Amino acid sequence: MDVSQEGLAESNEHKRSPLGHHFDMRSHGRNYDTELQRCRLEAALVDFGDYHPLKPIMVTDTKTRRGTRKGSTSSSSSSSSSAPPDPLSSMLDGTDPLSMFAAASAGETPAMSHSSSTGDLGRRKREKEEEAVGPDFEPWSLKRGEILARFTTTEKLSINLFMGSDRGKATSQGSAVSEKVRTRLEELDDLEEGSQRELLNLSQQDYANRIEELNQSLKEAWSSDQKVKALKIVIQCSKLLSDNSVIQFYPSKFVLITDILDTFGRLVYDRIWTMCSDPRPLPDNFTVEDVNDTAKETCLNWFYKIASIRELLPRLYVEAAILKCNRFLNKSGIQETLPRLTAMVRGIGDPLVAAYARAYLCRVGMEVAPHLKDSLNRNFFDLLGTFRQISSENVRAQLVLQRVEMPEYLTLYSPAISWILQCIAYRAPESLLTEMMERCKKLGNNALLLNSVMRAFRPEFVAARATDFIGMIKDCDEAGFPKHLLFGSLGRSLASADPPESERLTILNEAWKVITKVRSPQDYINCAEIWVEFTCRHFTKREVNTILADIIKHMTPDRAFEDAYPQLQSVIRKILTYFHDFSILFSMERFLPFLDMFQKDSVRVEVCKSIMEVFIKHQVELTRDPVILNAMLHICKTMHDSVNALTLEDEKRSLALLIIGFIRMVSFGRDFEQQLSFCVEARATFCNLEPVLVQLIHTVNQLAMETRRVMRGNHSRKTAAFVRACAAYSFITIPSLSSIFSRLSLYLLSGQVALANQCLSQADAFLKAAVSILPEVPRSISVEGKLRSSESFLVDFINSFLATLLVIPDHPEHGVLYLVRGLLNMVQDYTWEDNSDAKVRVYISALPLLAAMSQETYLYSIPKVDSNETLYGGDPKFLSEINKLCETLIGQILDHLKTLGRDEQSTRRQGALAFSLFGVLLAHGDLRNNKLSQLAVNLWNLSHKHGYCETRTSVRTLEFIKHQTQQPDMTHLSDMVQRLTLQSRT
Repeated sequence: MDVSQEGLAESNEHKRSPLGHHFDMRSHGRNYDTELQRCRLEAALVDFGDYHPLKPIMVTDTKTRRGTRKGSTSSSSSSSSSAPPDPLSSMLDGTDPLSMFAAASAGETPAMSHSSSTGDLGRRKREKEEEAVGPDFEPWSLKRGEILARFTTTEKLSINLFMGSDRGKATSQGSAVSEKVRTRLEELDDLEEGSQRELLNLSQQDYANRIEELNQSLKEAWSSDQKVKALKIVIQCSKLLSDNSVIQFYPSKFVLITDILDTFGRLVYDRIWTMCSDPRPLPDNFTVEDVNDTAKETCLNWFYKIASIRELLPRLYVEAAILKCNRFLNKSGIQETLPRLTAMVRGIGDPLVAAYARAYLCRVGMEVAPHLKDSLNRNFFDLLGTFRQISSENVRAQLVLQRVEMPEYLTLYSPAISWILQCIAYRAPESLLTEMMERCKKLGNNALLLNSVMRAFRPEFVAARATDFIGMIKDCDEAGFPKHLLFGSLGRSLASADPPESERLTILNEAWKVITKVRSPQDYINCAEIWVEFTCRHFTKREVNTILADIIKHMTPDRAFEDAYPQLQSVIRKILTYFHDFSILFSMERFLPFLDMFQKDSVRVEVCKSIMEVFIKHQVELTRDPVILNAMLHICKTMHDSVNALTLEDEKRSLALLIIGFIRMVSFGRDFEQQLSFCVEARATFCNLEPVLVQLIHTVNQLAMETRRVMRGNHSRKTAAFVRACAAYSFITIPSLSSIFSRLSLYLLSGQVALANQCLSQADAFLKAAVSILPEVPRSISVEGKLRSSESFLVDFINSFLATLLVIPDHPEHGVLYLVRGLLNMVQDYTWEDNSDAKVRVYISALPLLAAMSQETYLYSIPKVDSNETLYGGDPKFLSEINKLCETLIGQILDHLKTLGRDEQSTRRQGALAFSLFGVLLAHGDLRNNKLSQLAVNLWNLSHKHGYCETRTSVRTLEFIKHQTQQPDMTHLSDMVQRLTLQSRT
C-alpha cells in the first residue's frame, strides 16, 4: 500500500485545464444545520376527499349474462366514479381472470365444439359421482402405491400375451349382418382356442411392463374402433387373476390388472354417454327415459358379449368393470346386478382369489352406488364364511409347495379385507364396530379379521375401546398372525385419537410387554416406531427415554440399526413433533446415544438437519443452557464435518444457514467474555463453512457494540481490552475468507466498529488492510452461478469507504490524508475494464469527501473520537493539501473528458461525466472563484453539447440554482445561471 505523498498526488503544480483555464479548487463553507432546516418539507393540510391510495378497494365479481335486456347496462366496479382509474384493472380490459375462471367452472365458457363439450360434461359427471362418497373416504388410488411397494417377489413370473387376429378387419361392405356377428363370435373364440403366447421367466418389473403394454394396446385398439380386440385383452387380463402360482405377488398383480379393467369400464361408459349426448348433453341426474334406443342397444350388446364369456372369473370381473353402464338400461339395474355378482363369487374355489374379487366388487360398488350397503355387507359376511378354507389342506399344500409360511400368507389378505371393511365402515354408526367385535370373538378372535377391523374403523371408535381390543389381541392365536402386527394397527389408531386418560398407562404397558418380546429387529422397530407417537403425545420425557433405551437395546446387536434407518428417522421426527423444549429433549439420557445409531453419513446429516430445523423454528428465547449448547455444537459439528470437496454449493449453503441459526440463538447475557469464548470455539469448529465465519465476525462486532452501549461509550480498562480482543478476533478471521468482497466489507465494518469503540490503531489496521487487498479484486465474479463484472460492486464499496474516511483521524507518523492518498493510488493502479469510466467516477466521488474535510465542522463524527477537524483545526497547510489533491483529481477527470471527446461514440459518456462533475462543483465548490465558476459553465455546456443530457434533469437543476440565488450567501450564482442554457440534439 502506497501511503506516501507519491503516486497520484505527487503533482503539486497547477495543471492546464483541457477546457482552457487554470483553476483553484476551493470548497465553500457549509452550515449543515441551516441547510437541513432549509430542506425540510413544509407541513400542509391535504384533503383527499373520498379517495386515498391506501383505502381498501372494493371488488365486485361481474359475470357476463346471456340474453341481457336491451338497453340495460352492467356495472363492473363498485368504487366511486370520482376515483381515479386503477392501473392494474385497466390492463385487464374489463375482464378479471379470477372471475373468468369462476365463470368457466360454472359452465359460462364460450361455445366449444360438440365433441369437446360432450367430453367435458362426461368428465364432470364422473367426477361428481366419484365425489359422492366424500373427501373423508380414502380412495383406492392412495392404497395402490403402498400395495405395489409392499408385495414384491424375486420369483420368476409368466404371462399370456394376446396375439391379434386380422380376421374380420376386411369385411366387405355387402356382407350380411349375420356374417358380421358370426365373425365377431369367432374372434372371441380365438382367445379360448390358443391365440395367445406365453412369456416365461419374467422379473417383477418385466411383468409390470408387459401389463402396461396390454393397457396401451387396449387404448389403441379402442381408438382404432377394434372393440372386440379390446374386449379380448380385458378377458385375457382377467384370466391372469386366477393364477396364484407366485402367491406373494398376487396383491400387486391384482392392482396392475384392475387398472386395465378400470380403463375398459371407463371407455365403455364414455362411449355410451357420448351416444346419449347427441344432439344435447345428457343431464347429470339422467333417467332411463333420457337414453336413446341406439345407446341402449349398444349397452345391451356389451352385456351380451360379456355374458358369453365361458369362464367365471373373467366374466365376473369384466361385468363388474362396466357395472356403471346399468344406469343406461334400468333404474334398478345396479341394485339388482350387484347382489348377483356377489353371489357369483361363491363359485371361486381359491379363498385368496375370492377375497380380492369381493374387494373389487366393493370398490366398484362404492364408486357407482355407495348407498347400497346391503351388498357390501353380504360380501363381507360371505368372506367370513370362507375363513375356514384358509386353513384347509389344499391351501396348506399350496403354501408348502411355494415355501410360504402361514403368517406371510395371511398378510396377503390384508389389502382386500381392509378395503372391504373400509367400505362397510364408511360413515357407519359406532354400533357397527361393536357388532364387528362380537363377530371376531365368535370366530375365535381371528387375528386377520381383528387387524382389518382396527384399520378400517374411525380411530376415535377404536381408541374408545382400546382396552377391549388389547384383551382380544391377547386371546388371538399368534401362530397364524403375529400379535405385534395387531398392536401396530392399534397403535396407528391411538396415534390419531386419544383413549380415556385413565387407561393410557395401562395400554402402553400392555402393548410394550408384547413389543419388547419381538425377536426380529425389523418387526420390532416397525411396531415400536408406531407406539413412539402415542408415548410422546401422552407421557413425559421419562417414558420416552425408556422407549429409546429399549430401542437401542434391540437395534444395537449385530448392527441391526443399519437396516432400519427409515424407522429410526421416523422415531426422531415424532419426538421432535411433541418436544420443542430442547432443555428437556437433551436431558433425556438416551437421546444422544440414540443419534449415535445413525452411522451412515448421509442419514446422520439428514437427522441432524431435521433437529436443527425444529430448533430454529421453535426456540424462541436466546439460550445459554450448557446442555443445549454442548448437544447442538455436537450436532452442528456433525453437519459441518460432512462437507467435503464433492459437496454441492446448495448443500453447503443449507448447512451453513442451519448452523448460523443456532449461533444467533446463543447469548450469555452480560457475560461478554463467555460469548467471545464461544465464538472462538465455533470458529475452530466450523472453519470449512465461510458463511458461518462471516456470521461469527458479525456476532463479535455486535458484541463489541453491545459492550459500548452498556458502558455508554466510556470504556474502563477491562472493557477497552475486551473490545480490542473483539477487533483482534475479526482481524484474524477475515483473511481466511475466500470471497474478496466479503473480506472488503468486513474489514470496513470491523474498522467502523473499532473506531466507534475508540480503538484507533485497530481501526487504522482494518482500513489499511482493506486498501491493500483492492488490487486482488478480479474483473469478474460469480453471482448466483453467473459471471458478472465486479466493477459496480467495487465502486459501491469504494464509495462506502470514502464516507468512512471523513471521520478517520490521520496517523501522526504517516502524513496528511495518508489513507485517502493510499486509496486513490490503488484506484489509479487498478486494472479497470476497457472503455470504463469507473476510475473517473471514483475520482468524482472523492471530491465531496475532500470538500467535507475542509469544513470547520464535519457533517458527522464519532463520539469521543477526534477527527481531522479537531486535529488540524482548519490549519491552512491542511486546507492547502486538500486543495492540491482536489486540483489533481479534477485534472485527471478533465484529461479523461478530453480523451472521450476524440471519439464520437463516447460523446454520451463524456456528457454524463461532465454533468456529474458539474453537480459536484455546484454542491461543494466555491463558485465565487471566477475560474471555478467558468469551469462549471464549461462543464454544463459540454454535457449539453450533443443533446444526450436528460432535459427534465437539466430543468430541475436550473430551478435549483435559481432557488439557491435567493439565499443571502448565494447571490454570486446569479451571474452563472444566466450563462447556463439548455441545448438539444439537432
